[in-house]
This record gives sequence, C-alpha cells and structure tokens, in this order.
Amino acid sequence: MSFQAYIDNIKAKTGKTPEDFYKIAEEKGLLKPGVKAGQVVTWLKEDFDLGHGHSMAIYATFKNKKAKENKQT
Repeated sequence: MSFQAYIDNIKAKTGKTPEDFYKIAEEKGLLKPGVKAGQVVTWLKEDFDLGHGHSMAIYATFKNKKAKENKQT
C-alpha cells in the first residue's frame, strides 16, 4: 500500500486529514519535545481505532511537518 493510500484510508475511516490530527495532537501536547512515537501511536489507536501502520503514517506526517517548520525558522 502506498503512503498516499494510507492517508486516503485514514480520511475515509475517520473523516480527518493529517492536518486535523496535527492540530489535535498539538492541543494534547503530543508534539512537544521528548514525546515518543509510541505515545502518538497509542493515542491514535485508542481514540480513532487506527491500526499500527496507519498510526505510523500519521506520525510520519507530524515529523515531516515539524522538520519543515524547523527549517523555516
């Protein structure tokens, strides 16, 4: 399954985009330094019933977005 297919399936299942998840994670403090991938994955599994692979795809979008933000500053 391609990365985009993961993202498309997540949106179909939850109605949320990676940007939506990013905002929620930020509100929950899950984007702070020191927060591990496992914590984010657990949250996505428990709150949105996503599987491990789908949760890791969302986490990857978080890492990519944070890396881009850090480059711009």
